[in-house]
Amino acid sequence: MQQDWDRVVMTKTTNKPVKVKPEQAVRDGSEVITEKKFAAGANKVLPAKNMAKLENETEELAHEKVPLSMAKAIQKARADKGMTQAQLAQAINEKPQVVNQYESGKAIPEGAVISKMEKALGTKLRPPKK
Repeated sequence: MQQDWDRVVMTKTTNKPVKVKPEQAVRDGSEVITEKKFAAGANKVLPAKNMAKLENETEELAHEKVPLSMAKAIQKARADKGMTQAQLAQAINEKPQVVNQYESGKAIPEGAVISKMEKALGTKLRPPKK
């Protein structure tokens, strides 16, 4: 029995096109093909669909604001204590803008801030629960 010692080389051939940057292909003189894909890579909803949702929306969406009665109560309690807005803000470790927003009724009520104001002013600002 005789053995065959000839070298055998196996290679994998691919017929895939080689991806080259467009600038390089232009320099080489190769053909450059570009394709525009509709909404490629985006999860876009057509504007008409969004407009229909908005048109059908009936609920008024707005943040709850400090009631005017509470804003007046804060102002009155602060004035009775002889404090300025800045002094009250310093007493409750908040910015003066926060106190100003609460007194003007523009702030979104936070229980922690209201509790600190009640302690600093020595009065109840929230109406009793029914």
